[in-house]
Amino acid sequence: MEIQNYINGEWKEPSTGQFAPVINPATGETIAEVAMSGPNDIDEAVQAAKEAQRQWALVPAPKRAEILYKVGMLLKERKEQLARLLTMEMGKVIEEARGEVQEGIDMAFYMAGEGRRLFGDTTPSELKDKFAMSVRVPVGVVGIITPWNFPIAIATWKSFPAIVAGNAVVWKPAPETPIMAQELARIFEEAGLPPGVFHVVHGDGPTVGNALVEHPDVKVISFTGSNEVGRMIAEKCGRLLKKVSLEMGGKNAVIVMDDADLTLAVDGIIWSAFGTSGQRCTACSRVIVHERVKQELERRLLEAVKALKIGNGLDETVKVGPVIHEEALQKIDRYVRIGVEEGAKLLVGGYILREGDYARGFYYAPTIFTDVTPNMRIAREEIFGPVVSIMSVRSLDEAIAVNNSVDYGLSSAIFTRDVNRVFRAMRDLDTGIVYVNAGTTGAEIHLPFGGTKGTGNGHRDSGVAALDVFTEWRSIYVDFSGKLQRAQIDTDD
Repeated sequence: MEIQNYINGEWKEPSTGQFAPVINPATGETIAEVAMSGPNDIDEAVQAAKEAQRQWALVPAPKRAEILYKVGMLLKERKEQLARLLTMEMGKVIEEARGEVQEGIDMAFYMAGEGRRLFGDTTPSELKDKFAMSVRVPVGVVGIITPWNFPIAIATWKSFPAIVAGNAVVWKPAPETPIMAQELARIFEEAGLPPGVFHVVHGDGPTVGNALVEHPDVKVISFTGSNEVGRMIAEKCGRLLKKVSLEMGGKNAVIVMDDADLTLAVDGIIWSAFGTSGQRCTACSRVIVHERVKQELERRLLEAVKALKIGNGLDETVKVGPVIHEEALQKIDRYVRIGVEEGAKLLVGGYILREGDYARGFYYAPTIFTDVTPNMRIAREEIFGPVVSIMSVRSLDEAIAVNNSVDYGLSSAIFTRDVNRVFRAMRDLDTGIVYVNAGTTGAEIHLPFGGTKGTGNGHRDSGVAALDVFTEWRSIYVDFSGKLQRAQIDTDD
């Protein structure tokens, strides 16, 4: 299968003529060839988007929303087919893949509803016979850059609010997972989205991503990915005075207090740490546990990890799939070696799976370190794999301090039966998302998604907040007095 670019309603080969293999991480097999485009392809897409956006913005928002409803229905009809394709190209287990497609369905219906809202404000004027209001207006051409770990969900978080708000989109997906991009483009086309409103240009970050960021006709960049790349994008957009939304890394912690339901806590940790093989920005990579229950929690976690079945995600009984590629395997293994050198105790795992059914794929054993201190690298740096560090504390105050000590601020969780502790944690944890008696994953699309500190730059995906990224505010004054009135001057003292 050859995956081409989707530009102005047509499937096109890249101007470079180059393609790269798409590898199934569970088997090592090549399942497709994806276009590796150049700056000319980005320019072609942006120019078509710029032209189409002018007409798209004139379509009433409720009519724009009707197309998103159709997109949602098509995603729903094809949920199983899409989930299986997603598992093949990305590796996550089929249950999670179905959940990811469901996120896209939910976002389609939610953002379609915003087509009859897109609320502004009316406010009294300080002058007689004068009307004042503010409205949302589209920004124009939007560039979105998405990672491989959620190849359809994150794209819908960004493209759906952009489109319902009246923008045109140029999307650069991750080259590891282009099949979902192709399928989403087909669904948009079938739903009746006019040509030129949605584009897909495949390629690598330094070439295609950079061309998208620097293109003068792209007014907004919405990026999800690594901190290293996000910082470079922010620098470029800053020089260009271009709006940018960044959602980057996480070093998320589950706090387990001495009064916690340990069975529930273990379930939450296992799901948060080893779902998607730990390849989530919201994955639990730290467990901060009260010293009174540390030993018992470790015993239960060890039992739970040993019961996890690892393998090809298309097997319904598998709970942990492969990581994305060999480079990811090696990075995870380097961090495990660092943890051992730092003096952490390896409780379980800590090795690449190479034998038997694992020989051709990219599998890492679920790994837990204990006796970790907050200053260790494995407790501070994002590993992006199935590796968890357990740290002991003596109080809630210490737990919150440890949680807040890292450079990231995406998600955190606390397990406790004490309502007073719950409300203190809700107030004092410095992350953009806080869970109570649940793991660090499981965000719902109608709430803002994003974090503080090194995780992002203040913008949010999902929820109504997503519209802030893809709209500008316009203030409008209507004077029906029939004379010139000067604000702040022609008012009564």
